[in-house]
Amino acid sequence: MTDRTLPHDPYITAVCDALTEAGLELTDHCRTDDCETRGTYCYLNAVITLDPSGTNDLDHDDIPADATWPHGLLLVWEWHTGIEAEHGEPDRGPAWQFAELKDDGSNEYPTGLPVYGYASPAAIVEAARKVIAREIGAGSFYGSGLAKWDGGIIGDSWERAGELDAACEAWGSDEAAE
Repeated sequence: MTDRTLPHDPYITAVCDALTEAGLELTDHCRTDDCETRGTYCYLNAVITLDPSGTNDLDHDDIPADATWPHGLLLVWEWHTGIEAEHGEPDRGPAWQFAELKDDGSNEYPTGLPVYGYASPAAIVEAARKVIAREIGAGSFYGSGLAKWDGGIIGDSWERAGELDAACEAWGSDEAAE
Protein backbone atom coordinates (compact mmCIF):
# COMPACT_ATOMS: atom_id res chain seq x y z
CA MET A 1 0.00 0.00 0.00
CA THR A 2 1.10 3.61 -0.35
CA ASP A 3 2.47 5.80 2.43
CA ARG A 4 -0.68 7.93 2.34
CA THR A 5 -4.28 6.84 2.83
CA LEU A 6 -6.32 6.52 -0.34
CA PRO A 7 -10.09 6.01 -0.61
CA HIS A 8 -9.77 2.39 -1.74
CA ASP A 9 -7.19 1.20 0.81
CA PRO A 10 -9.74 -0.43 3.19
CA TYR A 11 -11.43 -2.18 0.26
CA ILE A 12 -8.22 -3.61 -1.19
CA THR A 13 -7.09 -4.67 2.29
CA ALA A 14 -10.39 -6.57 2.70
CA VAL A 15 -9.90 -8.24 -0.71
CA CYS A 16 -6.28 -9.20 0.09
CA ASP A 17 -7.37 -10.59 3.48
CA ALA A 18 -10.12 -12.67 1.81
CA LEU A 19 -7.70 -14.03 -0.81
CA THR A 20 -5.21 -14.97 1.90
CA GLU A 21 -7.90 -16.59 4.08
CA ALA A 22 -9.02 -18.60 1.03
CA GLY A 23 -5.50 -19.97 0.59
CA LEU A 24 -4.73 -18.01 -2.57
CA GLU A 25 -1.09 -17.05 -2.15
CA LEU A 26 -0.28 -13.37 -2.55
CA THR A 27 3.23 -12.25 -3.34
CA ASP A 28 4.64 -9.12 -1.75
CA HIS A 29 3.32 -7.16 -4.73
CA CYS A 30 0.07 -5.69 -3.43
CA ARG A 31 -0.21 -1.94 -3.76
CA THR A 32 -2.65 0.91 -4.11
CA ASP A 33 -1.94 4.18 -5.84
CA ASP A 34 -3.41 7.26 -7.47
CA CYS A 35 -2.05 7.43 -10.98
CA GLU A 36 -1.75 10.14 -13.53
CA THR A 37 -1.99 8.94 -17.10
CA ARG A 38 -0.34 10.98 -19.84
CA GLY A 39 -0.85 14.10 -17.73
CA THR A 40 -4.50 14.13 -18.74
CA TYR A 41 -6.49 12.59 -15.92
CA CYS A 42 -5.89 10.74 -12.69
CA TYR A 43 -7.32 7.47 -11.47
CA LEU A 44 -7.17 5.23 -8.44
CA ASN A 45 -5.76 1.74 -8.80
CA ALA A 46 -4.68 -1.35 -6.95
CA VAL A 47 -2.54 -4.24 -8.15
CA ILE A 48 -2.60 -7.59 -6.38
CA THR A 49 -0.16 -10.28 -7.50
CA LEU A 50 -1.10 -13.89 -6.85
CA ASP A 51 1.21 -16.90 -7.02
CA PRO A 52 -1.22 -19.74 -7.91
CA SER A 53 1.55 -22.18 -8.86
CA GLY A 54 3.75 -21.45 -5.85
CA THR A 55 6.68 -20.61 -8.11
CA ASN A 56 7.30 -16.99 -7.14
CA ASP A 57 10.45 -17.75 -5.15
CA LEU A 58 11.91 -20.22 -7.66
CA ASP A 59 14.66 -19.46 -10.15
CA HIS A 60 13.49 -19.48 -13.77
CA ASP A 61 15.20 -22.84 -14.45
CA ASP A 62 13.54 -24.43 -11.39
CA ILE A 63 9.95 -23.65 -12.41
CA PRO A 64 8.22 -26.92 -13.36
CA ALA A 65 7.29 -27.16 -17.04
CA ASP A 66 3.70 -28.03 -16.09
CA ALA A 67 3.17 -24.99 -13.82
CA THR A 68 -0.10 -23.40 -14.98
CA TRP A 69 0.73 -19.91 -13.69
CA PRO A 70 4.54 -20.01 -13.66
CA HIS A 71 5.02 -16.25 -13.23
CA GLY A 72 1.84 -15.27 -11.42
CA LEU A 73 -1.54 -13.66 -11.90
CA LEU A 74 -2.39 -9.97 -11.56
CA LEU A 75 -5.70 -8.72 -10.24
CA VAL A 76 -6.13 -5.04 -11.04
CA TRP A 77 -8.77 -2.66 -9.71
CA GLU A 78 -9.16 0.84 -11.15
CA TRP A 79 -11.50 3.75 -10.53
CA HIS A 80 -11.51 6.31 -13.34
CA THR A 81 -12.73 9.89 -13.37
CA GLY A 82 -14.25 9.45 -16.85
CA ILE A 83 -12.85 12.80 -18.00
CA GLU A 84 -11.54 11.30 -21.25
CA ALA A 85 -14.33 8.74 -21.81
CA GLU A 86 -15.43 10.40 -25.06
CA HIS A 87 -11.91 9.69 -26.39
CA GLY A 88 -12.04 5.97 -25.69
CA GLU A 89 -10.70 6.05 -22.14
CA PRO A 90 -12.66 4.25 -19.38
CA ASP A 91 -15.98 5.57 -18.13
CA ARG A 92 -16.28 7.00 -14.64
CA GLY A 93 -16.24 4.38 -11.95
CA PRO A 94 -14.63 1.11 -10.88
CA ALA A 95 -13.62 -2.02 -12.76
CA TRP A 96 -11.67 -5.22 -12.03
CA GLN A 97 -9.31 -6.86 -14.53
CA PHE A 98 -6.89 -9.76 -14.56
CA ALA A 99 -3.73 -10.58 -16.51
CA GLU A 100 -1.16 -13.34 -16.60
CA LEU A 101 2.41 -12.35 -15.80
CA LYS A 102 5.20 -13.21 -18.24
CA ASP A 103 8.70 -14.36 -17.37
CA ASP A 104 10.19 -10.92 -18.15
CA GLY A 105 7.95 -9.21 -15.57
CA SER A 106 5.52 -7.77 -18.12
CA ASN A 107 1.97 -9.04 -18.39
CA GLU A 108 -0.56 -10.12 -20.95
CA TYR A 109 -3.17 -7.55 -21.97
CA PRO A 110 -5.63 -7.17 -19.05
CA THR A 111 -9.11 -8.63 -19.39
CA GLY A 112 -12.23 -7.52 -17.56
CA LEU A 113 -13.08 -9.72 -14.58
CA PRO A 114 -16.82 -10.59 -14.54
CA VAL A 115 -17.54 -9.02 -11.15
CA TYR A 116 -19.06 -5.77 -9.96
CA GLY A 117 -16.68 -2.80 -9.76
CA TYR A 118 -17.13 -2.81 -6.00
CA ALA A 119 -17.34 -6.61 -5.80
CA SER A 120 -17.40 -8.28 -2.43
CA PRO A 121 -14.09 -9.81 -1.36
CA ALA A 122 -15.77 -13.24 -1.56
CA ALA A 123 -16.72 -12.54 -5.19
CA ILE A 124 -13.09 -11.67 -6.01
CA VAL A 125 -11.96 -14.93 -4.39
CA GLU A 126 -14.50 -16.92 -6.43
CA ALA A 127 -13.59 -15.13 -9.67
CA ALA A 128 -9.85 -15.56 -9.02
CA ARG A 129 -10.36 -19.29 -8.47
CA LYS A 130 -12.21 -19.51 -11.79
CA VAL A 131 -9.41 -17.62 -13.58
CA ILE A 132 -6.77 -19.86 -11.99
CA ALA A 133 -8.73 -22.96 -13.06
CA ARG A 134 -8.97 -21.43 -16.59
CA GLU A 135 -12.77 -21.44 -16.42
CA ILE A 136 -12.53 -17.73 -17.17
CA GLY A 137 -10.20 -17.05 -20.08
CA ALA A 138 -8.46 -13.88 -21.16
CA GLY A 139 -9.89 -11.77 -23.95
CA SER A 140 -7.78 -10.59 -26.83
CA PHE A 141 -5.92 -7.31 -27.28
CA TYR A 142 -7.75 -6.52 -30.51
CA GLY A 143 -11.06 -8.05 -29.48
CA SER A 144 -13.52 -6.88 -26.93
CA GLY A 145 -11.22 -7.36 -23.98
CA LEU A 146 -14.08 -9.23 -22.35
CA ALA A 147 -13.39 -12.43 -20.50
CA LYS A 148 -14.15 -15.72 -22.23
CA TRP A 149 -16.89 -16.63 -19.80
CA ASP A 150 -20.61 -17.17 -20.14
CA GLY A 151 -21.52 -17.48 -16.48
CA GLY A 152 -22.54 -13.85 -15.94
CA ILE A 153 -21.48 -11.60 -13.09
CA ILE A 154 -19.87 -13.46 -10.20
CA GLY A 155 -20.97 -12.67 -6.66
CA ASP A 156 -22.33 -9.48 -5.22
CA SER A 157 -21.15 -6.03 -4.18
CA TRP A 158 -19.14 -5.25 -1.06
CA GLU A 159 -21.30 -4.30 1.93
CA ARG A 160 -19.40 -0.99 2.15
CA ALA A 161 -19.74 -0.22 -1.58
CA GLY A 162 -21.76 2.96 -0.97
CA GLU A 163 -19.14 4.34 1.40
CA LEU A 164 -16.33 3.42 -1.02
CA ASP A 165 -18.16 4.97 -3.96
CA ALA A 166 -18.70 8.22 -2.05
CA ALA A 167 -14.99 8.35 -1.09
CA CYS A 168 -13.90 7.70 -4.70
CA GLU A 169 -16.34 10.30 -6.03
CA ALA A 170 -15.02 12.86 -3.54
CA TRP A 171 -11.47 12.06 -4.59
CA GLY A 172 -12.47 12.41 -8.27
CA SER A 173 -14.12 15.77 -7.64
CA ASP A 174 -11.01 17.02 -5.85
CA GLU A 175 -8.82 15.88 -8.77
CA ALA A 176 -11.07 17.62 -11.33
CA ALA A 177 -10.92 20.87 -9.35
CA GLU A 178 -7.11 21.01 -9.41
